[in-house]
Amino acid sequence: MAKYDLAFKLAVVQAYLAGEGGYPSIAKKYGIPSNSTVEKWVKVYKSLGESGLERRFTNKTYSVQFKLNALDYKLRTGESYQDVALTFNITEPSILARWMYTWQHEGIEGLSKVKGRPTMSKKKPMTSKKELTKEQELEREVELLRAENAYLKKLRALGIDIPSRLRITNHQRTQKKEFRLAVILKAIKFPKATYMYWQKRLNEPNPDEQVENEIQKISEENKSNYGYRRITIELRKRGFIVNHKKVLRIMNKLRLTCKKFTRKSRKYNSYKGSVGKTAPNRIKRRFNTPIPRQKITTDTTELKYYTKDQNGKVVIKKVYLDPYLDMFNGEILAYQLSKRPNAKAVLDGLEQVITIAKQWPYRTTVHTDQGWAYQMKAFSKKLKDNNIFQSMSRRGNCLDNSPMENFFGIMKQEMYYGVIYESFEALEYAVKQYIDYYNNKRIKEKLTGMSPVEYRKQTSQLSA
Repeated sequence: MAKYDLAFKLAVVQAYLAGEGGYPSIAKKYGIPSNSTVEKWVKVYKSLGESGLERRFTNKTYSVQFKLNALDYKLRTGESYQDVALTFNITEPSILARWMYTWQHEGIEGLSKVKGRPTMSKKKPMTSKKELTKEQELEREVELLRAENAYLKKLRALGIDIPSRLRITNHQRTQKKEFRLAVILKAIKFPKATYMYWQKRLNEPNPDEQVENEIQKISEENKSNYGYRRITIELRKRGFIVNHKKVLRIMNKLRLTCKKFTRKSRKYNSYKGSVGKTAPNRIKRRFNTPIPRQKITTDTTELKYYTKDQNGKVVIKKVYLDPYLDMFNGEILAYQLSKRPNAKAVLDGLEQVITIAKQWPYRTTVHTDQGWAYQMKAFSKKLKDNNIFQSMSRRGNCLDNSPMENFFGIMKQEMYYGVIYESFEALEYAVKQYIDYYNNKRIKEKLTGMSPVEYRKQTSQLSA
């Protein structure tokens, strides 16, 4: 007798569909130990109806082609075994998992094996094999060894599991074959049925060609700075509804994975001790705000470019970037680029920010670290004259200003590290182009797939 009969399963499913509770509460109410059991019954009932809940006492047999179709659908769509089983009306998802394991380890021949004792059919009389001469045996052994040697060389050269020689092109068909197919397959211990199956698949059109082209295009537009999450968001904005796991699989196939982000340490430190008056930490790591221009942060970072002197020697020169970032959406409101750390660059950027902040009715707070430029009387007085709060991080604690540090890290990884700038003008142009790209085009997952400027405009329209 089955543990759960049809009437009990129907009662559980009807209770869930009637809205009596979720999977956990329904399972607890009916004494079912696993929530997933209730979820499975509901999905089966929605897909197959009452017949899907009936216990089947006969073992259903599936053809090899049916198994291949189910496995092919699973690999193409990336759906779970449960969903694929419902699509193909397979009784248990574990059957699919067993097929996948058998296919990966034994190939198509493993899927064609029949369970049980073989039939007692009359054996055909064995035909005596034609005996080979010693010379012919030596020739075959030499051919096999040559094929194995060629296979190992190809693996070392290409780093793949199956030699490219197995993928016969029209050009290769016209050329003289180096080895017979039977010898190659025997040398690499590759089942012939599996080879013929994949040879046929290679000639089929690629169902994901359009998505792959779009992913390649997005990656090139953003200079390979996008990972699979942001590419998934961008694809959906362009009308392609694709699962993020499939996007990751395609990016691995096309070798488009983002590898720019590595740990780098900052070199420039603006802290010179107590050279003026410090302000309290008003932000206290409460970086999120629903109001634009309410919380603004700034800091200074060091960049380098390379020139040659009169003797032809390479000279390293430094540039200092002072941006002002809105914590609401991560937008860069203003920035200054100078050849040395100076008060003028900091104050000029602050003047631009004050002009922008005056357009909003809320009082603004400007947050900085305890660098010498932010302890100046001129900096504090300008903030006080414009009714702006001043906030400072604790000494030696960069986490108190992590939004600004995060921007520096992203910017340097995407446009600075690995690139050699040979003049101040070239570096200045690159910074200008990147900040425009960062503000207007570079999407963020935490901004619901929008760029900082798009997000600000969207929220302004909703609040209007």
